[in-house]
Amino acid sequence: MSAIVLALIGTADAALAHAVTLGDKGYIKEVSGVNIIPFLYLGAKHMVTGYDHILFLFGVIFFLYGMKEIGLYVTLFAIGHSTTMLAGVWFNFGINSYVIDAIIGFSVVYKALDNLGAFRKWFGVQPDTRLATLIFGFLHGFGLSSKILDYNISPDGLLPNLLAFNVGVEIGQLTALAAILLVMNRWRATPSFARQAIAANTLMMTAGFALMGFQITGLILS
Repeated sequence: MSAIVLALIGTADAALAHAVTLGDKGYIKEVSGVNIIPFLYLGAKHMVTGYDHILFLFGVIFFLYGMKEIGLYVTLFAIGHSTTMLAGVWFNFGINSYVIDAIIGFSVVYKALDNLGAFRKWFGVQPDTRLATLIFGFLHGFGLSSKILDYNISPDGLLPNLLAFNVGVEIGQLTALAAILLVMNRWRATPSFARQAIAANTLMMTAGFALMGFQITGLILS
C-alpha cells in the first residue's frame, strides 16, 4: 500500500488535481443536449483517475474495518461532493481552481494527521471524523464544479448531464473503493501492518503537502 501512495506522489507533478484530458475538455465545451452515457463515463473516469479523491478516500477508510462503518463514511463523502458539485454548476458558483485544489490537498494532510493520532497528542481532542468527512466532501465537490464551470458546459441538457456525471463519479468511487479494500484487507492481515501504517500515513501526508504546494505555486504564477 505504501507503494500506491508513492506512485500517487510521483504522478502529482504530471497533472494538476481535477485535471481533465484535452479530448474530454474539448468534448465538455462543444457538446450540447442530453448525453447520459458520455457524462457517466466522464464522471467515472474522473473519480478513478483523481488521485486527490483517492488519497482522501484511502485515508478515510484506513482504520475502518466494518462494512457498515465504511458505508457510512463513504456515504457522507458522497453526499458532500454530490451536493456542492451539482449546486455549484447549477447556480454558476465556483472557487478558483488553484485555491480549492490546495484546500483538497489540505484535506489529505488532515486525514493523515488524524490517522496518526496527531490531534489527540497535540491538542488533547479528537475532531468529529464524520463531520470532517462531510465537510471535506463539500469541498471536494466544489473542486469538481469549479472545473466543470471552467469548461463552459452547455446549459442545453445541463441537469441530466450533471446527474449522469455525478452517478458516474459514484460508480468510479465505488470501483476505487473496492480496489482499495481488496488490497487493504490483505495488508491488514500481515504482522507488519501496524508499523507500515505509520509510514503509509506519513507518505500520504507528504503527498497532501505536495498537492498543496503545486496549487499554491500555480496560484502565485498565474
